[in-house]
Amino acid sequence: MSYQHKVQYCETDKMKIYDISQEVFGCEVYPGDPAPEKELLSQMSNGDLYNLTAFRMCAHNGTHVDAPYHFYQDGKTISEINLTKFVGMTYVAEHQGVVTADDARAILRKAKQADEHSVKRILMKGKVVVSVDAAKVFASAGICLLGNESQTVGPEDAPMEAHLVLLGAEVVLLEGIRLAEVAEGVYFLNAAPLNLAGADGAPCRALLVEMNK
Repeated sequence: MSYQHKVQYCETDKMKIYDISQEVFGCEVYPGDPAPEKELLSQMSNGDLYNLTAFRMCAHNGTHVDAPYHFYQDGKTISEINLTKFVGMTYVAEHQGVVTADDARAILRKAKQADEHSVKRILMKGKVVVSVDAAKVFASAGICLLGNESQTVGPEDAPMEAHLVLLGAEVVLLEGIRLAEVAEGVYFLNAAPLNLAGADGAPCRALLVEMNK
């Protein structure tokens, strides 16, 4: 993960803001998906009156969210999902390797003990693969959102089953986040997606806010 993480500070409000998003034009892309393309329509360096940029990208490039419609023809699209799924308290859990059902239960317990509201949104820090059994635990727990640093939930070569379990339970997926500089614990998350009517996914600028105590 070559993306250089950025931390922003707001001393007045006594909070620390973590930008956990990838830069779009240099972002990671799921194998087979088209990469973002940038086009400079107007440039002041060429004598134009202003700078103007156009771009083209897949809805699942870089840091993005998956809606149920991604794998369900009758599932909710991005524009139909209530924003409360993407905005609210969250728990960052550090893990490496496959996330088993027991791991998922342990993560949910830690999140609930840390903050009863944060258990609704779980972000996985590290190189993880969410197993189908773990996906079933998260889905049964009724969480709103599951996030991970990989470009997909589940094994990259066979992601469908984990997606079906989670999206079938209307757990939205936040994929391609960057948590290297974020410690395990409770934060406020804003991962609101672009309002793309009828779309199966959308890019987002995901932020974590840590309040100074």
